[in-house]
Amino acid sequence: MTRRTLCLVGLWTAVLGLGILSLMTGRVWVPFSIWLEPQHPLAPILFELRLPRTLLALTIGAALGMSGAAMQGYTRNPLADPGALGVASMAAFGAVLTLYFGAGAQQPWVIALAAMAGALAAVGLLIVLAGEGASLVGFVLSGVILQTLAAAGVALALSLAPNPWAKDEIVTWLMGALTDRSMADLALAGPLILAGLALLLTLGPALDALTLGETGARSLGIDLGRTRVVLALGVALTAGASVAVTGVIGFVGLIVPHLLRPLIGARPGGLLIPSALGGAVLVEAADIAVRLTPGAAEVKLGIAMALLGGPFFLALLLSMRRRLG
Repeated sequence: MTRRTLCLVGLWTAVLGLGILSLMTGRVWVPFSIWLEPQHPLAPILFELRLPRTLLALTIGAALGMSGAAMQGYTRNPLADPGALGVASMAAFGAVLTLYFGAGAQQPWVIALAAMAGALAAVGLLIVLAGEGASLVGFVLSGVILQTLAAAGVALALSLAPNPWAKDEIVTWLMGALTDRSMADLALAGPLILAGLALLLTLGPALDALTLGETGARSLGIDLGRTRVVLALGVALTAGASVAVTGVIGFVGLIVPHLLRPLIGARPGGLLIPSALGGAVLVEAADIAVRLTPGAAEVKLGIAMALLGGPFFLALLLSMRRRLG
């Protein structure tokens, strides 16, 4: 078997293994024997808490991993990622607005719609602000602008929150977590994420052609306008739906493609599916780890990913600086 095939087999195995481990692991250990006993006292923990949480972790990890790979392939920029470039922050701002006005409490789909609108606006603004053929600095600065705008909007919503409940909900959303999620959350986000993944998968040939530059891609018959629209819609669906049910979980789309590129190869289109699998593995592994942290309450998943992604982002920047220098 080729190295790519071995890597894919390893990723699928890790997804399955971590999924099974996730159903067992937590403050209360649920052994495999209970899975076949629906009347057991621990069965509700397995089927009502662990199962939706595990499925959401795998789904959202896949969404963030593939969207990061697609953005890096389109921009030819290794720092592109829904979290690092402000897309997730703008999606969170959209969700926060619904929490601020109380609309999301009655109709959860409103949160998803607002989050996707925020993510779609962020992708569009990012493309416009950075411009065609933007440099590394251009994209980073564009992302900083979006994150600053989103942070300002969220801070304003927090300072003007009409009641303590709204403020607590906003703070919880910003930290990102899979705690106490249900099958209803999966039913809300799952179809939207799958639609976004399907859109991003169609971009494989265009992303490969863009390695030759925009002129080269056009000469190969690639419609760059359509590619841009499909990318924006795909990232809006994947990142927006993810934020709608878990809050901000960053750095997945930044870390995973970089870890897999030496194993899979640098072809952007060929990195989409492996990045989805790698994202599922990373989020699931991180979610298992936060459940096992000591203390009265578990660490929020978004905080754990920030602790992992921050140093990785710094190391990546320093590495690029040395190469460019």
